[in-house]
Amino acid sequence: MLVAGATGLVGRCLVQQLCADPGVGTVHALVRKPLPMQHPKLHCHVVDFAALPSLPPLHEAYLALGTTIKVAGSQAAFRAVDFDANLAVAQAAHAAGAQRLGLVSALGADARSAVFYSRVKGELEDTLMAEPWAGLVIARPSMLAGDRASLGQPHRRGEALWGRVDAALGPLIPKRWRAIAAADVAAALAQAVPRARGTQVLSSAAMQGAAARAG
Repeated sequence: MLVAGATGLVGRCLVQQLCADPGVGTVHALVRKPLPMQHPKLHCHVVDFAALPSLPPLHEAYLALGTTIKVAGSQAAFRAVDFDANLAVAQAAHAAGAQRLGLVSALGADARSAVFYSRVKGELEDTLMAEPWAGLVIARPSMLAGDRASLGQPHRRGEALWGRVDAALGPLIPKRWRAIAAADVAAALAQAVPRARGTQVLSSAAMQGAAARAG
């Protein structure tokens, strides 16, 4: 197993869940900086995503790399992470033998979108779907709920604002728009990727409560 973006909200949850799975032997985490967690199954690799080394033999890979235009500083810098780095990992993982891939995308991802963020997410989805995966699982979460401060990540104003709206209005918000726990996104991917055939898209509504269902 390989997880790229293991220091993020979903990536960290994926690493924790995969390490806790008795059916998983080894978890390789690709990160920009050391991961402050240890586990006998976990092997961390601090890498430059623009110049990846050869990866160890793999069966499955998970892409959880992501940023915002504000944090990245420009559209070009955003694309370098959300498109270029994810694609580079996917191609390196495939070269290392991975046949199944899980991607953390976003609600509204569409290569034809007028919104730059959504367009880049959609372009990555389309590019990965054109490659010969035995199984590709695309997760499209709504706003993520989780404690970024505890991970040393910058505050994301949009997530905080939507979290307050979600808490205030609750059931009045359609399920597909409600904030979703990062653990639910990770659990949904971890459940779907090992048995994936062809391309599967996981909606935010379908992923709600996945962590609890996984036990």
